Amino acid sequence: MGHFTLKDPALAPSGHAKLNWVIPRMPVLGRIAQRFQQEHPLAGQRVAISLHLEAKTAVLAQVLHEGGAEVAITSSNPLTAQDDVAAALAERGVEVHAFRGTTDAEFDQLHQKVLDIEPTLVIDDGGELTARLHGDRSALAAKVYGGAEETTTGVTRLKALAAAGALKYPMIAVNDADMKHLFDNRYGTGQSTWDGIMRTTNLVVAGTTVVVAGYGWCGKGVADRARGLGARVIVTEIDPVRANEALMNGFSVMTMQQAASLGDFFVTVTGNRDVITREHFLSMKDGAVLANAGHFDVEVSVSDLEAIGQEKVPGRNANVSGYRMPGGQVLWLLAEGRLVNLVAGDGHPAEIMDLTFALQALSLEHLLHHPKAPGVYPVDPEIDRFVAAIRLGSLGIAIDQLTEAQRNYMASW
Repeated sequence: MGHFTLKDPALAPSGHAKLNWVIPRMPVLGRIAQRFQQEHPLAGQRVAISLHLEAKTAVLAQVLHEGGAEVAITSSNPLTAQDDVAAALAERGVEVHAFRGTTDAEFDQLHQKVLDIEPTLVIDDGGELTARLHGDRSALAAKVYGGAEETTTGVTRLKALAAAGALKYPMIAVNDADMKHLFDNRYGTGQSTWDGIMRTTNLVVAGTTVVVAGYGWCGKGVADRARGLGARVIVTEIDPVRANEALMNGFSVMTMQQAASLGDFFVTVTGNRDVITREHFLSMKDGAVLANAGHFDVEVSVSDLEAIGQEKVPGRNANVSGYRMPGGQVLWLLAEGRLVNLVAGDGHPAEIMDLTFALQALSLEHLLHHPKAPGVYPVDPEIDRFVAAIRLGSLGIAIDQLTEAQRNYMASW
């Protein structure tokens, strides 16, 4: 067993059971694993990973390890590591530094331990490793060939870093690939967000009013699933194009201030801060539920809730916190304002993460064969199409192919 920082190594059997459940449901990554085990394309590489450490993530880390790499992993959020999975992964040869419920100082320390392997490749979620490799661990950046970023938030940070001319190595924007954002962001976030909300609250969604802040791919998924559960859906947006799209998809569109008094559930998926604040809380009805599915815990202003809340009210479990407002109404915050689908649930379905993590693994291999200057790059289109084709094949689905005459027709003017 490698070096590790765990809550309790004795939890490993439960983690192995979770891993064994998802592995057969991740056939694309399984296909890659078979080749990696034979060819060891990552031999000699040191891979540092910061992702939400649950079962599907552990499968990715294991595949990279089987591909010949030394792998060290931590969780990209203080509350999203699953302690049993972390213990099981450590038994499978991966260096793990993660446990649920870290303080800010512990969270940083665990990332520092991962970076102690002096990585040549990184896989990031929200830019946690990149921030440190451009901050107090910048001396290590020269050894990094490149990496891959998982999320919308992380890609936004990377592009800002590149625009400032400060990015020190190439990063693949996995989030922007078709086989990521069209499926992971939309269907994965949509299903897992409502799974987390319903599992935590045990409340009915049908017949309620749901306010979804942000109508990017994640917001589209959350709004669609809410409608499928029988809710009336209001969308708030800052982009007039997306607002028109939401309107023409059948949703009501208004400002958050207008929606505040109407919503029973509020879900933020914007990637920005202060989306729901003091002025909105004061207008909300008694019993309103606040949930965030964006990367950082800044979308629902917890500091404002703490400041104006006259009393903390115990919830039904640790993931539900009540705040009594000056008007007497109680608002219920889920998962401390952090990612509700991973803090209060198990994250995206295995079949969805199979696609994203296949892109991650293949993008790292691609970087080794195609060195790049520092910058933010798209996933190679061939990798995107390969993952799509393998997914269909694993389901026994065949699609039509162009004939020679059709290819010539499409290429002519």
